[in-house]
Amino acid sequence: MKKNVVVLTGAGISAESGLKTFRDANGLWEGHDVMEVASPQGFSRNPALVLDFYNQRRRQLHKVSPNEAHRALVSLEAHYNVTIITQNVDDLHERAGSTQVVHLHGELLKVRSKGGGQPIFWDKDLVLGDLCENGHQLRPHIVWFGEDVPLMGKAMDLTSVADILLIIGTSMQVYPAASLIHFVASKTPIYFIDPRPSMESNPQKGLWVIPENATKGVPILVADLIGKVS
Repeated sequence: MKKNVVVLTGAGISAESGLKTFRDANGLWEGHDVMEVASPQGFSRNPALVLDFYNQRRRQLHKVSPNEAHRALVSLEAHYNVTIITQNVDDLHERAGSTQVVHLHGELLKVRSKGGGQPIFWDKDLVLGDLCENGHQLRPHIVWFGEDVPLMGKAMDLTSVADILLIIGTSMQVYPAASLIHFVASKTPIYFIDPRPSMESNPQKGLWVIPENATKGVPILVADLIGKVS
């Protein structure tokens, strides 16, 4: 039986494909205060601004491609049962070929009604007046600040049965996603790949830190993991 590998990915893996990370050091996202464009209150105050912001993000997404790290994770599926839990809202994991992806913070290429219901695929501009069948305005299918993370329970369950946990390109400072590391069973091997890791290796606790960018560190680790089962 294949072992379960759970992969938690953050902005670092997408940044190497050319996507801007969530916010700059000054707290701005593409020149906007994040609360203006990533909160229910911001959407209520200026929905046109928020819709235009995500339209620009969507256009940018169409111009980039998966990188070596995304593709390396796909190759793991021949040897392990791989589930990716991502904080990213892009579709680069899916475009690379990963088959099991959980989007904690929503998906840029989906929208949902303000009145509730299931998200639908949407890869064009979204504007005021785009309504659901019940007449409610459509909004980006993004988990904004102050909103619940609906898939967090599923992510916890998946992490609790992981035989190996990989953490790639995330500061481990954004909650509740950062808390997932505490749901792995004792002695479960954890590999943390980030050029500026927020923790240090502790082999006694099964933690190995690889201070590299995703495109360099992930292929090396994946080759090592495949070698262990080949």
